[in-house]
Amino acid sequence: MKRLLAVLVLICPMVFAQDAPEAEFVFQIRAELEPAIVLGDSSDGQRQAIPIIGGVFEGPDIKGEILPGGADYQLLRPDGVRELEAVYMIRTDDGELINVVNAGIIVAPEEEGGESYIMTTPKFRAPVGKYNWLNKSVFLSRIVGGRDDPPAVFINVYRVK
Repeated sequence: MKRLLAVLVLICPMVFAQDAPEAEFVFQIRAELEPAIVLGDSSDGQRQAIPIIGGVFEGPDIKGEILPGGADYQLLRPDGVRELEAVYMIRTDDGELINVVNAGIIVAPEEEGGESYIMTTPKFRAPVGKYNWLNKSVFLSRIVGGRDDPPAVFINVYRVK
């Protein structure tokens, strides 16, 4: 039994390393924004909403526009972590409407000059048909930049294989 346990201990790390998921680029979003609406302090932190007023998205197999009317709801927790939940609609270039809920966190760098940790997990609600694959996968996304005039954010979306 000890010998079997020793073999399993040696084999298991290799099995887990081989099972690490891969990700493929799906599209980049350019979401146009309005200034934040500060909702104020709550029992779990400071809340704000950032209206999403439009934009575009494009990738190898899908492209279209971001419809106005969505928002990125944020909570700045007492520990400095910012929770995000963006809710909006996209329309593909062939007219299909897809609901997006993208939740995640932003963690400021611990050292000056370091990088922030910014990861989100978008979920798509697409109609059955050409874009049904969006309903059947897990996605990760990262904010990769932004601009101030007009305010916008760029987000790369990846499908986990």
